[in-house]
Amino acid sequence: MGSTGGISGEVVWLDGDFVPWDAANVPILTHTLHYGLGVFEGLRCYRTDDERSVVFRLTEHVDRLYDSAHINLMEIPFDRADVEAAILETLRRNGLREGYIRPLAFIGDGEMGLNPGDNAIRVAVIVWPWGRYLGEEGLERGIRAKVSTFSRHSVNSKLTKGKTCGDYVNSILAKREALLDGYDEAILLDTHGFVSEASGENVFLVRDSELYTPPLPTVLGGITRASVIELARDRGIVVRECAFARDELYLADELFLTGTAAEVTPVREVDHRRIGTGTRGSITKTLQTAFFDVVTGRDRKHERWLTSV
Repeated sequence: MGSTGGISGEVVWLDGDFVPWDAANVPILTHTLHYGLGVFEGLRCYRTDDERSVVFRLTEHVDRLYDSAHINLMEIPFDRADVEAAILETLRRNGLREGYIRPLAFIGDGEMGLNPGDNAIRVAVIVWPWGRYLGEEGLERGIRAKVSTFSRHSVNSKLTKGKTCGDYVNSILAKREALLDGYDEAILLDTHGFVSEASGENVFLVRDSELYTPPLPTVLGGITRASVIELARDRGIVVRECAFARDELYLADELFLTGTAAEVTPVREVDHRRIGTGTRGSITKTLQTAFFDVVTGRDRKHERWLTSV
Protein backbone atom coordinates (compact mmCIF):
# COMPACT_ATOMS: atom_id res chain seq x y z
CA MET A 1 0.00 0.00 0.00
CA GLY A 2 1.04 3.57 -0.60
CA SER A 3 1.49 5.67 2.50
CA THR A 4 1.36 9.35 3.46
CA GLY A 5 1.61 10.62 7.02
CA GLY A 6 0.09 7.50 8.57
CA ILE A 7 -2.81 7.40 6.08
CA SER A 8 -2.55 4.85 3.31
CA GLY A 9 -4.45 3.35 0.41
CA GLU A 10 -4.04 1.67 -2.95
CA VAL A 11 -5.66 4.11 -5.35
CA VAL A 12 -7.27 7.54 -5.51
CA TRP A 13 -9.95 8.68 -7.97
CA LEU A 14 -8.61 11.87 -9.52
CA ASP A 15 -10.31 13.77 -12.34
CA GLY A 16 -12.12 10.70 -13.62
CA ASP A 17 -9.28 8.17 -13.42
CA PHE A 18 -7.97 5.81 -10.78
CA VAL A 19 -4.33 6.49 -10.02
CA PRO A 20 -1.91 4.89 -7.54
CA TRP A 21 -2.00 6.54 -4.11
CA ASP A 22 1.60 7.76 -4.34
CA ALA A 23 1.06 9.15 -7.85
CA ALA A 24 -1.90 11.35 -6.86
CA ASN A 25 0.14 14.54 -6.87
CA VAL A 26 -0.85 18.09 -7.80
CA PRO A 27 1.25 21.05 -9.06
CA ILE A 28 2.76 23.33 -6.44
CA LEU A 29 0.82 26.29 -7.91
CA THR A 30 -2.55 24.62 -7.38
CA HIS A 31 -4.80 27.59 -6.59
CA THR A 32 -6.64 25.98 -3.67
CA LEU A 33 -3.33 25.20 -1.98
CA HIS A 34 -2.50 28.92 -1.86
CA TYR A 35 -5.88 30.56 -1.29
CA GLY A 36 -8.10 27.91 0.27
CA LEU A 37 -11.07 28.01 -2.09
CA GLY A 38 -12.15 24.40 -2.47
CA VAL A 39 -15.00 22.28 -1.13
CA PHE A 40 -15.09 18.86 0.42
CA GLU A 41 -17.21 16.26 2.16
CA GLY A 42 -16.65 13.63 4.81
CA LEU A 43 -18.55 10.35 4.67
CA ARG A 44 -18.25 7.04 6.47
CA CYS A 45 -18.49 3.50 5.24
CA TYR A 46 -19.71 1.05 7.87
CA ARG A 47 -19.65 -2.71 8.13
CA THR A 48 -23.11 -3.96 9.07
CA ASP A 49 -23.98 -6.85 11.34
CA ASP A 50 -24.77 -8.97 8.29
CA GLU A 51 -21.30 -8.27 6.82
CA ARG A 52 -22.32 -5.70 4.20
CA SER A 53 -20.32 -2.54 3.60
CA VAL A 54 -22.56 0.52 3.39
CA VAL A 55 -22.07 4.25 2.93
CA PHE A 56 -24.14 6.43 5.24
CA ARG A 57 -26.30 8.99 3.41
CA LEU A 58 -24.25 8.98 0.24
CA THR A 59 -26.63 11.04 -1.89
CA GLU A 60 -27.10 13.72 0.77
CA HIS A 61 -23.35 14.17 1.12
CA VAL A 62 -22.78 14.40 -2.62
CA ASP A 63 -25.66 16.87 -2.93
CA ARG A 64 -24.04 19.05 -0.26
CA LEU A 65 -20.70 18.87 -2.10
CA TYR A 66 -22.39 20.29 -5.20
CA ASP A 67 -24.27 22.89 -3.15
CA SER A 68 -20.98 24.00 -1.59
CA ALA A 69 -19.39 24.27 -5.02
CA HIS A 70 -22.34 26.21 -6.43
CA ILE A 71 -22.37 28.90 -3.77
CA ASN A 72 -18.59 29.26 -4.20
CA LEU A 73 -18.89 29.73 -7.99
CA MET A 74 -17.21 26.40 -8.73
CA GLU A 75 -18.67 24.16 -11.44
CA ILE A 76 -17.79 20.52 -10.84
CA PRO A 77 -17.08 18.92 -14.25
CA PHE A 78 -18.73 15.59 -13.38
CA ASP A 79 -22.31 14.55 -12.84
CA ARG A 80 -23.41 13.76 -9.29
CA ALA A 81 -23.96 10.14 -10.32
CA ASP A 82 -20.32 9.98 -11.48
CA VAL A 83 -19.07 11.12 -8.09
CA GLU A 84 -21.35 8.70 -6.23
CA ALA A 85 -20.11 5.85 -8.44
CA ALA A 86 -16.50 6.96 -7.93
CA ILE A 87 -16.94 6.84 -4.15
CA LEU A 88 -18.25 3.28 -4.23
CA GLU A 89 -15.63 2.09 -6.70
CA THR A 90 -12.78 3.72 -4.77
CA LEU A 91 -13.86 1.79 -1.68
CA ARG A 92 -13.94 -1.44 -3.69
CA ARG A 93 -10.53 -0.90 -5.30
CA ASN A 94 -8.97 -0.17 -1.94
CA GLY A 95 -10.61 -3.22 -0.37
CA LEU A 96 -11.93 -0.97 2.38
CA ARG A 97 -14.88 -2.55 4.17
CA GLU A 98 -15.15 0.24 6.73
CA GLY A 99 -13.58 3.68 6.82
CA TYR A 100 -13.63 7.34 5.92
CA ILE A 101 -14.32 8.93 2.52
CA ARG A 102 -13.14 12.37 1.40
CA PRO A 103 -14.49 13.81 -1.88
CA LEU A 104 -12.67 17.04 -2.69
CA ALA A 105 -13.26 19.61 -5.43
CA PHE A 106 -10.44 22.10 -5.82
CA ILE A 107 -9.15 24.76 -8.17
CA GLY A 108 -6.13 23.68 -10.19
CA ASP A 109 -3.07 25.57 -11.34
CA GLY A 110 -2.90 28.28 -13.99
CA GLU A 111 -3.77 31.81 -12.92
CA MET A 112 -2.46 33.02 -9.57
CA GLY A 113 -3.78 35.86 -7.47
CA LEU A 114 -7.20 36.00 -5.87
CA ASN A 115 -9.08 35.54 -9.14
CA PRO A 116 -8.56 31.96 -10.32
CA GLY A 117 -9.73 32.84 -13.83
CA ASP A 118 -10.33 29.75 -15.95
CA ASN A 119 -8.29 27.37 -13.82
CA ALA A 120 -9.70 23.85 -14.04
CA ILE A 121 -11.96 22.55 -11.27
CA ARG A 122 -10.43 19.24 -10.25
CA VAL A 123 -12.09 16.47 -8.26
CA ALA A 124 -10.65 13.70 -6.10
CA VAL A 125 -12.04 10.89 -3.95
CA ILE A 126 -9.77 9.53 -1.23
CA VAL A 127 -10.61 6.76 1.24
CA TRP A 128 -8.77 5.46 4.28
CA PRO A 129 -9.32 3.56 7.55
CA TRP A 130 -10.22 5.94 10.38
CA GLY A 131 -11.43 4.99 13.84
CA ARG A 132 -13.39 7.04 16.35
CA TYR A 133 -12.44 10.70 15.84
CA LEU A 134 -12.76 11.58 19.53
CA GLY A 135 -11.77 8.13 20.80
CA GLU A 136 -13.59 4.97 21.78
CA GLU A 137 -13.57 6.05 25.41
CA GLY A 138 -15.10 9.38 24.45
CA LEU A 139 -18.16 7.64 22.99
CA GLU A 140 -18.96 6.10 26.37
CA ARG A 141 -17.43 8.31 29.03
CA GLY A 142 -17.75 11.61 27.21
CA ILE A 143 -15.14 14.25 26.38
CA ARG A 144 -13.99 17.53 27.90
CA ALA A 145 -14.58 20.73 25.91
CA LYS A 146 -13.82 24.41 26.26
CA VAL A 147 -15.50 27.48 24.85
CA SER A 148 -13.01 28.83 22.35
CA THR A 149 -11.57 32.34 22.29
CA PHE A 150 -12.18 32.22 18.52
CA SER A 151 -15.63 33.14 17.18
CA ARG A 152 -17.37 31.18 14.45
CA HIS A 153 -17.73 32.87 11.07
CA SER A 154 -20.43 35.49 10.62
CA VAL A 155 -23.00 34.81 7.91
CA ASN A 156 -21.68 37.91 6.16
CA SER A 157 -18.01 36.92 6.37
CA LYS A 158 -18.37 33.50 4.74
CA LEU A 159 -21.04 31.31 3.20
CA THR A 160 -22.19 29.22 6.13
CA LYS A 161 -24.00 26.63 3.99
CA GLY A 162 -20.76 25.64 2.26
CA LYS A 163 -18.22 23.12 3.48
CA THR A 164 -15.31 25.19 2.20
CA CYS A 165 -11.64 24.26 2.69
CA GLY A 166 -10.30 27.63 3.84
CA ASP A 167 -13.05 28.10 6.41
CA TYR A 168 -11.51 25.34 8.48
CA VAL A 169 -8.54 27.46 9.49
CA ASN A 170 -10.97 28.83 12.08
CA SER A 171 -11.63 25.27 13.26
CA ILE A 172 -7.93 24.38 13.34
CA LEU A 173 -7.09 27.36 15.52
CA ALA A 174 -9.92 26.53 17.94
CA LYS A 175 -9.07 22.82 18.05
CA ARG A 176 -5.36 23.40 18.66
CA GLU A 177 -6.11 25.93 21.38
CA ALA A 178 -8.38 23.42 23.12
CA LEU A 179 -5.80 20.63 22.91
CA LEU A 180 -2.99 22.86 24.17
CA ASP A 181 -5.19 23.81 27.13
CA GLY A 182 -5.76 20.14 27.98
CA TYR A 183 -9.25 19.70 26.51
CA ASP A 184 -10.47 17.31 23.83
CA GLU A 185 -12.56 19.71 21.75
CA ALA A 186 -13.53 23.35 21.29
CA ILE A 187 -17.01 24.86 21.19
CA LEU A 188 -17.22 28.14 19.29
CA LEU A 189 -19.67 30.98 19.79
CA ASP A 190 -21.05 33.06 16.94
CA THR A 191 -20.32 36.77 16.59
CA HIS A 192 -23.33 37.57 18.80
CA GLY A 193 -22.08 35.36 21.62
CA PHE A 194 -24.46 32.43 21.10
CA VAL A 195 -23.32 28.83 20.84
CA SER A 196 -22.56 27.92 17.22
CA GLU A 197 -20.61 24.71 16.60
CA ALA A 198 -17.70 22.67 17.84
CA SER A 199 -14.58 22.72 15.66
CA GLY A 200 -15.99 20.03 13.39
CA GLU A 201 -19.32 19.03 14.90
CA ASN A 202 -22.84 20.25 15.62
CA VAL A 203 -23.83 20.82 19.24
CA PHE A 204 -26.88 19.42 21.07
CA LEU A 205 -27.94 19.90 24.68
CA VAL A 206 -30.65 18.24 26.74
CA ARG A 207 -32.65 20.18 29.31
CA ASP A 208 -35.77 18.83 31.03
CA SER A 209 -35.88 15.90 28.58
CA GLU A 210 -36.02 18.20 25.52
CA LEU A 211 -33.32 18.52 22.87
CA TYR A 212 -31.88 21.88 21.80
CA THR A 213 -29.51 22.69 18.93
CA PRO A 214 -28.44 25.97 17.29
CA PRO A 215 -30.51 26.94 14.22
CA LEU A 216 -29.30 26.44 10.66
CA PRO A 217 -28.81 30.08 9.63
CA THR A 218 -25.59 30.21 11.66
CA VAL A 219 -24.29 26.63 11.43
CA LEU A 220 -23.44 24.08 8.77
CA GLY A 221 -26.40 21.82 8.03
CA GLY A 222 -24.83 18.66 9.37
CA ILE A 223 -26.12 15.43 7.85
CA THR A 224 -25.55 13.54 11.09
CA ARG A 225 -27.30 16.45 12.83
CA ALA A 226 -30.37 16.04 10.61
CA SER A 227 -30.33 12.28 11.14
CA VAL A 228 -30.21 12.61 14.92
CA ILE A 229 -33.08 15.13 14.87
CA GLU A 230 -35.20 12.66 12.90
CA LEU A 231 -34.25 9.77 15.18
CA ALA A 232 -35.13 11.87 18.24
CA ARG A 233 -38.53 12.87 16.89
CA ASP A 234 -39.22 9.24 15.97
CA ARG A 235 -38.85 8.52 19.69
CA GLY A 236 -41.11 11.33 20.81
CA ILE A 237 -38.29 13.61 21.97
CA VAL A 238 -39.06 17.30 21.49
CA VAL A 239 -36.38 19.02 19.39
CA ARG A 240 -35.99 22.80 19.46
CA GLU A 241 -33.70 24.60 16.99
CA CYS A 242 -32.96 27.88 18.72
CA ALA A 243 -30.18 30.16 19.91
CA PHE A 244 -28.70 29.67 23.37
CA ALA A 245 -25.74 31.13 25.26
CA ARG A 246 -22.72 29.43 26.78
CA ASP A 247 -24.14 29.33 30.31
CA GLU A 248 -26.90 27.08 29.01
CA LEU A 249 -24.17 24.60 28.12
CA TYR A 250 -23.05 24.64 31.75
CA LEU A 251 -26.62 24.12 32.99
CA ALA A 252 -27.50 21.34 30.54
CA ASP A 253 -28.58 17.96 31.83
CA GLU A 254 -26.73 16.39 28.90
CA LEU A 255 -24.56 17.61 26.06
CA PHE A 256 -23.32 15.85 22.94
CA LEU A 257 -21.73 16.51 19.54
CA THR A 258 -22.63 15.04 16.15
CA GLY A 259 -20.72 14.72 12.91
CA THR A 260 -19.49 12.22 10.36
CA ALA A 261 -16.17 11.84 12.16
CA ALA A 262 -17.42 12.25 15.75
CA GLU A 263 -20.70 10.34 15.14
CA VAL A 264 -22.59 10.92 18.44
CA THR A 265 -20.12 11.83 21.20
CA PRO A 266 -21.17 12.93 24.70
CA VAL A 267 -19.55 15.88 26.47
CA ARG A 268 -19.07 15.44 30.21
CA GLU A 269 -17.42 18.77 31.03
CA VAL A 270 -17.19 22.31 29.61
CA ASP A 271 -14.82 24.94 30.99
CA HIS A 272 -14.29 22.95 34.20
CA ARG A 273 -18.06 22.72 34.76
CA ARG A 274 -19.45 19.20 35.03
CA ILE A 275 -22.36 18.59 32.67
CA GLY A 276 -25.26 16.88 34.41
CA THR A 277 -23.94 13.89 36.32
CA GLY A 278 -20.64 14.00 34.46
CA THR A 279 -21.46 10.83 32.54
CA ARG A 280 -23.26 9.95 29.31
CA GLY A 281 -26.92 10.81 29.84
CA SER A 282 -29.91 8.60 29.06
CA ILE A 283 -31.15 10.60 26.04
CA THR A 284 -27.64 10.79 24.62
CA LYS A 285 -27.30 7.03 25.03
CA THR A 286 -30.69 6.46 23.41
CA LEU A 287 -29.78 8.55 20.37
CA GLN A 288 -26.29 7.10 20.18
CA THR A 289 -27.76 3.59 20.18
CA ALA A 290 -30.33 4.61 17.58
CA PHE A 291 -27.62 6.02 15.31
CA PHE A 292 -25.43 2.93 15.52
CA ASP A 293 -28.47 0.70 14.99
CA VAL A 294 -28.94 2.49 11.66
CA VAL A 295 -25.35 2.30 10.42
CA THR A 296 -24.95 -1.35 11.46
CA GLY A 297 -28.15 -2.31 9.63
CA ARG A 298 -30.17 -3.26 12.70
CA ASP A 299 -32.70 -0.46 12.13
CA ARG A 300 -34.50 -1.38 8.89
CA LYS A 301 -36.77 1.66 9.04
CA HIS A 302 -33.87 3.88 7.94
CA GLU A 303 -32.36 1.45 5.47
CA ARG A 304 -32.83 4.18 2.82
CA TRP A 305 -29.90 6.03 4.44
CA LEU A 306 -27.51 3.21 3.53
CA THR A 307 -25.96 2.54 0.11
CA SER A 308 -24.31 -0.84 -0.35
CA VAL A 309 -20.78 -0.87 -1.70
